Amino acid sequence: MIKALIALAGVALVLPSPAISPAEAATTLASKSTARKRVKKPAPAPVEMPVLDVPAQRVLSWVSATGDNAGLPFVVIDKTNAMILAFDASGKPIGHGPVLIGRALGDEATPGVGSKSLAEIGPAEKTTPAGRFLAKFGLAAGNAKVLWVDYATSVALHTIPPGNAKENRTKRMLTPTAADNRITFGCINVPKALYNGKIAPMFGKKGGYVYILPDSKPLEDAFPPLHARPYADGGALPAPAQTR
Repeated sequence: MIKALIALAGVALVLPSPAISPAEAATTLASKSTARKRVKKPAPAPVEMPVLDVPAQRVLSWVSATGDNAGLPFVVIDKTNAMILAFDASGKPIGHGPVLIGRALGDEATPGVGSKSLAEIGPAEKTTPAGRFLAKFGLAAGNAKVLWVDYATSVALHTIPPGNAKENRTKRMLTPTAADNRITFGCINVPKALYNGKIAPMFGKKGGYVYILPDSKPLEDAFPPLHARPYADGGALPAPAQTR
C-alpha cells in the first residue's frame, strides 16, 4: 500500500474543468464587453482660438446668435490678419491657421474674371472678394478637387498648389507677419493639416459657409444683417473652371 501511494505521488493528475453552460458563457462575454465599453478615451483638448479683432468677433457673434450657418460647418477668413478660423456645425472651434489671399486689396471680384485664364487676369483683379458664401467641393482645372467658395469668379479654398517656386508661398505662410500673405490670384490657400484633417471632412457631404471679412469696405456692407445688430458691446462673443 505504501509503495502504491508513493508511486501515485509522482504522477501529475489532471482534473477536468467544471463544465460551463452556454448561458454562463454568454453572461461572461457580455460582462467583459461591458467592462471594455466603460473604458472611455479621454476627450480631445479644446481648441484654443487666437485673440480676435472686433470685426471677426462681430461676425462670429452674429452667426452664433442667429444660426446663420444653417447647421453647416463654417470658416471665417480674416483678410487683414491673413487668418482662417474653422468651426463645426454646432459652432465649436476646431482649428485655425494662416492663409494666403489675393495680391490686390479689394473686396469685389471683377465682372467676368472667372472666365479669364490666369495670364489674362490683371494685377488689380487679383482680389479675394468679401462676403458670405455657400461653399461646396467640385473640380477645377487639371481635374483637381477644390472647395469652391465662388465658382462664378473662380475663387476656391485649397492648399498651396504646385507652381512658381519664386512666389515662395510656403515660406510666406509660415512667417509671423501677414504683410507677405497676399500672393494668390484670389483663391485662399490654407495649411494642409487644417484643410485635409478638419475642413475637407466636414465640408465633404453638404458643404458649408465661408465668411470673408473685408479689407476695404465697411463690415456691414459685406454682411448686411449686421446693420440691424447693436454695436454697443463691440460685438463680443457670447460665452461658452480654374482656381485663381
